[in-house]
Amino acid sequence: MATVVNMAGFGFSCLSQPVRGVRRGAVIVRAEAEGVAINPAIRKSEEKVVDSVVVAELSKPLTAYCRCWRSGTFPLCDGSHVKHNKATGDNVGPLLLKKQKE
Repeated sequence: MATVVNMAGFGFSCLSQPVRGVRRGAVIVRAEAEGVAINPAIRKSEEKVVDSVVVAELSKPLTAYCRCWRSGTFPLCDGSHVKHNKATGDNVGPLLLKKQKE
């Protein structure tokens, strides 16, 4: 059974009941508020805020992590930010981890 984490004021909740297909002890995090911008002030002049970090020890050449909290594959990005950005006028995008070239 997962532990409930209360993130009051942030619009997030964690499920405490068992979910089919999710391993025991996992915590599921999801965004509660629809139609609310996640990025109210950071780099609003950019069409989409995407940051890249180069990491030496990665198994894949590129991994995209969700920052809109709406991904069905959270914490990995599934492109849900596109729909979120259209609905809210937001500009949130993924965090990209790139494997350092040897």
